[in-house]
Amino acid sequence: MTEQETRPVLAGVSGAHRAEVGPPPHDRSADRAARRAFRPYRRIPAIVVAALLTLLGLLVAAETISALAGRPLRWLPYDGMLAWASGTLWSNPLFLLGAAVVTLLGLALLALALVPGRPRMVPVRSGDPDLIIGLRRRSVARALAHAADEVPGVHSSHVTMRGHTVSVRPETSGWDDERCEQDVRAAVLDRLAGLDLVEPYRVDVHVKERR
Repeated sequence: MTEQETRPVLAGVSGAHRAEVGPPPHDRSADRAARRAFRPYRRIPAIVVAALLTLLGLLVAAETISALAGRPLRWLPYDGMLAWASGTLWSNPLFLLGAAVVTLLGLALLALALVPGRPRMVPVRSGDPDLIIGLRRRSVARALAHAADEVPGVHSSHVTMRGHTVSVRPETSGWDDERCEQDVRAAVLDRLAGLDLVEPYRVDVHVKERR
């Protein structure tokens, strides 16, 4: 792990510097600022929805203005749509299918807007709302894997981060798996405490015997 990979990203530094050494004090406003700074934005779904709504608005505006001017464009088949709507029952399977599709699309767009995506950076506690620190997820994973590798009996380990769960897969020579699992979990938790991440993480350890 190189120095550049483990170097934190700073955003919105106010110029203040802490003179004390050690983990910064817990500050809820600072933690909220760090979460907001690295929160992923749903740009692609927002662009798609905005483009569709813009095209729909332009189409409706063009049809309305042309009709008021006495020369309707009739890009939309009004007569056919009106005839189908007046002659179709609410219980018609085709109507129910169309309503279900529209409802599912609306729920999917709502879920994309509300459910946060996977952030590229992991916020680190700074104790100052104006000092935003973040680490790359792969750098955090490598640091935790290095901590697991330092446990006696562990030849190598692989760490993945999904959501708020850290999955550790140490490879051993087949000695006491239960003791190894406890030692690896303790080492990873200790390294997490040293990193002082804003979000809490759960550690899952799955020992694998070397063949």
